[in-house]
Amino acid sequence: MTLIKTSINRRSFLKATAMAGGGFMLSFSWLGCEPGKKDALTIPKEWFELNGYLKIGENGVVTIMSPNPEIGQNVKTSMPMIVAEELDVDWKNVIVEQAPLNTAIFTRQLAGGSQSIRQSWPGLRTAGATARHMLREAAATTWKVPVDEITTEAGTLFHKASGKSSTYGEMASAAAKIPVPKEVKLKDVKDFKIIGTPRKNVDGFKIVTGQPLYGLDYRKEGMLIAMIAHPPAFGLKLKSIDDSAAKAMPGIKDVFTIKTYQEDYSKHMFDVTAFNELVVVVGNTTWEVMNARKALKLEWEPFGEYTETYAHFMTGAKMPAKIPAGLESTSKHAQVMAELSKKNGKVVRKDGNPEAVFKKAAKVIERSYSAPFLAHNTMEPMNFFADVTADKAELAGPIQTPEYMEKSVAARLGLPLEKVDIKMTRMGGGFGRRLYGHFLVEAGVISQKMKAPIKLIYTREDDMTFGSYRPSYHALYRAALDANSNLIAFHVRAGGIPESPLFANRFPAGAIENYLAEEWSMESNISIGAFRAPRSNFIAGAEQAFLDEVAEAAGKDPIQFRLDLLAKAKSNPVGEKNDYEVDRYAGVLELVKNKSKWGEEMPGVFRGVSAYFCHNSYVAHVIDLAMENGKPRVQKVHCAVDCGIVVNPLAATNLVEGGSVDGIGQSMYSGLTFTDGAPDQKNFDKYRVIRHREAPKSIDVHFVQNDIDPTGLGEPPFPPVIGALANALYKATGKRHYQQPFLGEGITLG
Repeated sequence: MTLIKTSINRRSFLKATAMAGGGFMLSFSWLGCEPGKKDALTIPKEWFELNGYLKIGENGVVTIMSPNPEIGQNVKTSMPMIVAEELDVDWKNVIVEQAPLNTAIFTRQLAGGSQSIRQSWPGLRTAGATARHMLREAAATTWKVPVDEITTEAGTLFHKASGKSSTYGEMASAAAKIPVPKEVKLKDVKDFKIIGTPRKNVDGFKIVTGQPLYGLDYRKEGMLIAMIAHPPAFGLKLKSIDDSAAKAMPGIKDVFTIKTYQEDYSKHMFDVTAFNELVVVVGNTTWEVMNARKALKLEWEPFGEYTETYAHFMTGAKMPAKIPAGLESTSKHAQVMAELSKKNGKVVRKDGNPEAVFKKAAKVIERSYSAPFLAHNTMEPMNFFADVTADKAELAGPIQTPEYMEKSVAARLGLPLEKVDIKMTRMGGGFGRRLYGHFLVEAGVISQKMKAPIKLIYTREDDMTFGSYRPSYHALYRAALDANSNLIAFHVRAGGIPESPLFANRFPAGAIENYLAEEWSMESNISIGAFRAPRSNFIAGAEQAFLDEVAEAAGKDPIQFRLDLLAKAKSNPVGEKNDYEVDRYAGVLELVKNKSKWGEEMPGVFRGVSAYFCHNSYVAHVIDLAMENGKPRVQKVHCAVDCGIVVNPLAATNLVEGGSVDGIGQSMYSGLTFTDGAPDQKNFDKYRVIRHREAPKSIDVHFVQNDIDPTGLGEPPFPPVIGALANALYKATGKRHYQQPFLGEGITLG
């Protein structure tokens, strides 16, 4: 059992506590709490807007708010499960609702980096445990018995010696008068009854029955539809506009230009936008607006080089970015990346004397890997609702960074922060695209201009050509073997447009005495952004494919080759900055080896393995691939995961399955290329995504059982599956794949 400080005083508690109809409202700074309104299903008829809270009705029903944005990772189920566990309430008596935004109290209402559960774990547990303690205190005071003699189970308080019992609802009013304890005891992991058990998505029924949940569902009386036109190519800006024909079309209210951000605005890193000046068409219906936009006569012109500065969202550090002029093409990108990969880069890590060892090596293996830009392509089109008046702004829609974009929209509209209200809707996908909220700011500016509620909608073409892509990457790997085929030196030089994917201190760093890691980057005016498992989504696949090739050259089994390296990193680690735990890394490899029955003969099945550490978690894949009608088909994926305590095994399994399918699809088929600054793929007719029939026939997911606090899970399954796929393809075809997409249609990187 763990003691944890509550960090809240009586005055703060009284300010954040409210009673209604006998209900008991708990709100704490570490959950983010503040008043709101209540769902009709609970007994208290009034409820309170909070970032995170629990409320107990007199009938024992508990309402728990989920504070973070929901993008399909199922935190709306998992986060309340953590509170409910420590509260010791029956899950069937829990109602879950999306918390409103409150940046003044809650400090991380963000969906990104696979950190929602990891960052909230202590606070959510403390909230439930504190509520339970206060209920026990109330019962002890009422029954005049020691509090240590009060036990709880499934929402009921017991005093076994006297035979007395009471539901949480019956004791709620008395509990509200109890001082908040300075510290509370958390449950032992072995006593968990909710955490670690499969629980269905709390929104599942609403999703399958089509009930309003998403941004596109949001409606308001008098709402207009807005769409934008942006330059057709990166490197261009608006020169002139003839909107006379568009304005004369039926249902059109106005056509005008806007600047998303003012020139003197100090941006943070989620304010990335490819095109700041846009043409806006506003009308009654989507169809009318789309047709009017086609009638616009627009001229574009090149822009000159400029520099932007972004403040890091965590540190506040200023990060300058030079935006070059010109119309870029993929063919030129490939040429420049190939040239840069041959030059010395910035040395990020160096162990031993790799240069000297390479010179005397018996054998040197050198390979280059590359991958194109990728579009996020969320299934729910980009959209946002805004209703801006002279003294307030109400916005609603799908955004991963509401607390940061609240500041952006307040600054842009000239309103105090407290006058801006952003409602978080469920999102039909994010993958990093909705970290960047320029479209939210655009909606606010348009509504302010129109003096009316509007909904801004992007078409698929709008989004796919607007930027914030996964960068294009390149990595050169070299390995030196001695006369006995032992790996004696390792070199990686990685870069990209406009950032490097290198993680210099990850495996196999620490396992090789002579190790060199270099990086480089190439400036670009094509805007990029976080994409599921940023940087890892490329470098993991390249690294793991290369390790397989080195293992083959050394005459070793690929799993044993990795385990041998990890054994060296444990027994005699090189360097002091290795950012992985050897035992956990080796653990997922051993688990996937066992569960996949690695080494057994499987006629007609070709197998590839991979393992990687990112977002604080460890994942290993084995892919079983067969050739059907001359084409590769993934038969089965075996996956081993160490992400600490698994809160909800059902949701966790779904995340691993989705990440595995996504990784296979993106690396096998997807890619975005450019000709004179213009994207060559603008919709799914040319941008290839995985199809249902191409998904793995089965995916087996296995979790390492331990008592480590939860770590990331939304992103870690994505990167390693790419390497496993590349290695399986080699076994099936005899051909190594060095360029993604492996089976791309019409994608050429040079």
